[in-house]
Amino acid sequence: MSARGTEPMDRSEPRPPPQEVAEGEDFGYRLFPERRSEAKPQRSFLATSLLTFNNKCQVMLKIALNTSPYAQLLLDAMKQSGCTVYNDRHFACEDCDKCVSGGFDSATSQIVLCQNNIHQQSHMNRVVTHELIHAFDHCRAHVDWFSNVKHLACSEIRAANLSGDCSLINEMTRFKFGLKQHHQTCVRDRAIRSILAVRKVSKETAEKAVDGVFDSCFNDHEPFGRVPHSKSDAKYAYRNFQNRDRYYANL
Repeated sequence: MSARGTEPMDRSEPRPPPQEVAEGEDFGYRLFPERRSEAKPQRSFLATSLLTFNNKCQVMLKIALNTSPYAQLLLDAMKQSGCTVYNDRHFACEDCDKCVSGGFDSATSQIVLCQNNIHQQSHMNRVVTHELIHAFDHCRAHVDWFSNVKHLACSEIRAANLSGDCSLINEMTRFKFGLKQHHQTCVRDRAIRSILAVRKVSKETAEKAVDGVFDSCFNDHEPFGRVPHSKSDAKYAYRNFQNRDRYYANL
């Protein structure tokens, strides 16, 4: 998983099939047990009934894709880039480790949503947006998720910056607010956490990777054109994106 690909329970990202992974490195797949190569145990009738986390996850996912301006903009941008996203193909609701909320599995181009850890619609909206940003980067930038930690760091910075992870409201719920340049500090910290969740690297290595690309990646706002600090900001960015698309179509 490419982690953040990972959203530190806030999230993470999957990686290539386990048999292709270098010895000693699992790229965070340990956080996503249903992504492992070993056979999956048969589910009980209760586990597959309509009253499961999976059903709730699927319902919240559908709401997010249909109503979140963040997700709608990203879906349109990916389609325009030649990477159309299909709900039944590119999203999977699965049980995960308690420390993550979701991930992007670049080996399958699939977004994993942690059904046992996502219980509110606002959280689902944010995780979907975060992972779609990773998917967008995967589509447009040929990201080397597994060998180049700076590539991973850049996508984690962008996801934390543009998904609403570090919005004032979310930070207040974490009892973190009031610091100068707090948004930048939050983005940096969350990017480092995401790398540490899915890579066996030291904190010093993760910090060096994030700091080395921070300015350029923090200021890369594609496809939003701005940092959408709120849902209203995202709606405005989505309208601008649609109008830009119409403008170029009429040239």
